[in-house]
Amino acid sequence: MPCLTLSTNVNLDGVDTSAILAEATRVVADVIDKPQNYVMVVLKGSVPICFGGTEQPAAYGELVSIGGVDPVTNKKISSGIATILSKKLSIPKSRFFLLFFDTKASTYFFFLVTVLVLIHSGLCTNCVKKSHIKNGDTNN
Repeated sequence: MPCLTLSTNVNLDGVDTSAILAEATRVVADVIDKPQNYVMVVLKGSVPICFGGTEQPAAYGELVSIGGVDPVTNKKISSGIATILSKKLSIPKSRFFLLFFDTKASTYFFFLVTVLVLIHSGLCTNCVKKSHIKNGDTNN
């Protein structure tokens, strides 16, 4: 489940952020070869950033993924995201960099998976509430 976080000093008011999020999601999913519904993209604007001694438009990003990152894919993702930021936010490609983290599945908490595990193990909220009611505790 890749997560791309992008921070920029560009003000996003009036910007079609949905288009940026959709394009960035596609780039990450296509290059890493993961389904789009597993990719998360976070876009933060108006973040104070000084890069190269100036506060001209710039961006910083981090991509955390369970596998799928290596020097070849990193270059493709960096290029794809830099192109999006250049076209949509007028951030020069030379004023953007992206840090990659390859992590293990055990470091991720994904709500849906956790809920499914709880349901499967009989510990879902409704099951817990029903067991409280059976024990005479109707306040939960």
